[in-house]
Amino acid sequence: MKIYLASGNQHKLSELRIALQQAGLDGCEVFSADLIGGMPEVDETGDSFEANAILKAEALRPQGSEEAFYLSDDSGIEIDHLNGQPGIRSARYAGDTCNDKANNEKVLSEMTEVPDGQRGCRFRCVLALVGEGLTKTFSGSCEGTLLREYRGSGGFGYDPLFLPKESDSTFAEISSEEKAKISHRARALGKLMEYLRERLSLN
Repeated sequence: MKIYLASGNQHKLSELRIALQQAGLDGCEVFSADLIGGMPEVDETGDSFEANAILKAEALRPQGSEEAFYLSDDSGIEIDHLNGQPGIRSARYAGDTCNDKANNEKVLSEMTEVPDGQRGCRFRCVLALVGEGLTKTFSGSCEGTLLREYRGSGGFGYDPLFLPKESDSTFAEISSEEKAKISHRARALGKLMEYLRERLSLN
């Protein structure tokens, strides 16, 4: 089974290969989008993580072979008090040309008056796998609390403000190994591995 990753992120490619190896899925080979011309620009017009993940996977598909599969992801943070925002706009919440700091500062300003007991949020990741006659999504989430100030220097995005329920440390403070066990992306990957294992056993 040949899978092309619809992303130019080499970290995600490495992460996927490690997950497949740990799952014992030797029948799956993962390749970079660079091998088939690179990831094209995608206008993420979907109204959900699922829709945008599928858009990205389908965008790469015409550049490859019909028998291959194409995998993408879309993720972000959902804050209960903000009715699920930033959600699909997480990467550009403060504007199309914003950075992580601008996004974080906007969220903090909007949550200034919100009491500690009402700052629930979650990171959510959706993986989309598409191919001939196949369109499937796999969702993973990690529940937590949005802090009032930054903690930690690791990670990226909203990590310094996110305190997961399973830890006393933010996503910017915990080790990559611990994050890989509890993160939204890790949980989505786990569901994908289960599906691939079942699919390969049927072939």
